[in-house]
Amino acid sequence: MISVHDLPAINATLNATSRLLLLAGYALIRARRIEQHRRCMIAAFVASSLFLVCYVIYHAQVGSVQFTRQGFVRPHYFTILITHVTLSAFVLPLAIVTLSRGLGRRYQQHRRIARWTFPIWMYVSVTGVLVYVLLYQPTWLL
Repeated sequence: MISVHDLPAINATLNATSRLLLLAGYALIRARRIEQHRRCMIAAFVASSLFLVCYVIYHAQVGSVQFTRQGFVRPHYFTILITHVTLSAFVLPLAIVTLSRGLGRRYQQHRRIARWTFPIWMYVSVTGVLVYVLLYQPTWLL
């Protein structure tokens, strides 16, 4: 049975999955395999959407989690966290618009926005895993 305390690990897994799907989607579009690219990007969007649902449920149940570590890791954590949260809010509407343009086969407009969406979404997915490791797995670093 999954408890609310399992959600941070699930979220990190969903972020990592999203990252892998984004990379696969990028490789597929470079290879001009449009249908497979579309499937990967839809799957990445679903993984990120599930992350968002789990994130909201977790914080509604648990509230804010304090970062208690001191030393060299503290400023790095907050730099990652601030950029992660800011870009997360920015990438959500970008991802929705990018997905809708791609599904609507408006490829010129899709490409124009996807060039911005992809690197931001990739950054958010990677830093999401880093936030998890730094906040919930503090013994991994000195």
